[in-house]
Amino acid sequence: MSIAHYFNGYHDIRIPAGQPVLHQGDECLNYFLLTAGSVRLFTRSARGREVTLYHVRPDSICVLTTSCLLGGRRFPAEAVADTDLRVRMMPKARFDDLMETAPSFRDAVFQSLAQRMDSLIQTIEKLALEPIDVRIAKYLLSFDTALIQTTHQLVASEVGTAREVVSRHLKQLADKGMIQPERGAIRILDPDALAKLT
Repeated sequence: MSIAHYFNGYHDIRIPAGQPVLHQGDECLNYFLLTAGSVRLFTRSARGREVTLYHVRPDSICVLTTSCLLGGRRFPAEAVADTDLRVRMMPKARFDDLMETAPSFRDAVFQSLAQRMDSLIQTIEKLALEPIDVRIAKYLLSFDTALIQTTHQLVASEVGTAREVVSRHLKQLADKGMIQPERGAIRILDPDALAKLT
């Protein structure tokens, strides 16, 4: 039985794009199920530099929220709505009760947690080991469109580096005819050449 089954009876709450969902240090009072939209989880350094940890998408769970609920800890990152959201919230008391009384719920929670942890480890390995141009190419190719609405700052957050570094690498890719920077967007001109970088 999937986790979504246990959210039957809970109504969707709408959260507009750009709205914070959780702040670093917040107490985790609910277990979330995203039914529409995307949430970006990121950390921010003392100097204000952001690094994206992962995105939560429909019917998937947030590993950080889950670990906070299980361990009684405060939220260690920032969560912001990428798009308009529809989300269902299960109170912590109900979550705790199901973890004790419903083996299928407990198994589904831990299975989802393990899958998300694998993804988080891959993100850490990518940030530690992959060259910047490879990270940028993979990020650009992750979209199913040639025109990507984004900024240099957002790309920097997604690939885990400074905006200035991203700007320099994007200029190099543009000089090679692979991309064309536009106002508030990047157009992919040669996806095959970008793919060879990865």
